[in-house]
Amino acid sequence: MSVKRIVHLIDDDVSILNSIATFLSARGFDVATYNSAVKFLESARPGLTGCVVTDVRMAGMTGIELVADLKQRRISIPIIIITAHADISLAIKAMRHGVLDMLEKPFNNTALVNSIETTFARWNEGQAKPNSEAINGKLGTLTTREREVLAQLLNGTPNKIIAHELGISTRTVETHRATVMSKMEASSLAELVRMCLSTQEFGS
Repeated sequence: MSVKRIVHLIDDDVSILNSIATFLSARGFDVATYNSAVKFLESARPGLTGCVVTDVRMAGMTGIELVADLKQRRISIPIIIITAHADISLAIKAMRHGVLDMLEKPFNNTALVNSIETTFARWNEGQAKPNSEAINGKLGTLTTREREVLAQLLNGTPNKIIAHELGISTRTVETHRATVMSKMEASSLAELVRMCLSTQEFGS
């Protein structure tokens, strides 16, 4: 089912909220702003159209708690989450619960628009699942070390912690991460997560 180009933008930093809303409005989106997840939920009902763009860390109710609440209320709507690097583990948890995309801070407004457009497209196409066979083939090209780094990334482990646990340098972790992204043909960590969650190995 097609969804209207309405963006429900949620962030407890009012200056950021207004800045992003102004930009999105100029790009042709209808934007509704909320300074908390609770405020958004006051008007959220089944059949809600558009997409949700929400920060992860907010006072009162986090973006992750919002995702869980919407699922409990049976409100089906595409969701994009915005996260700082320290929140990656929470973001990946949210993606396991159906969030369609994830943006890491800092990001530019063009990246946000691209994410919104892609999210609407995927939702309108029925959330087509990635080709698991093709993804497994790409996973098969990874070395043992690269698979170890990938597993840690999917757990939301920061590069420095991965380096410590594997006994390698942070720069080496970054190199392995870049190689994994290249071999998997993933344009972002969010896309890499979506791909891997579609497989039996990482989808649990």
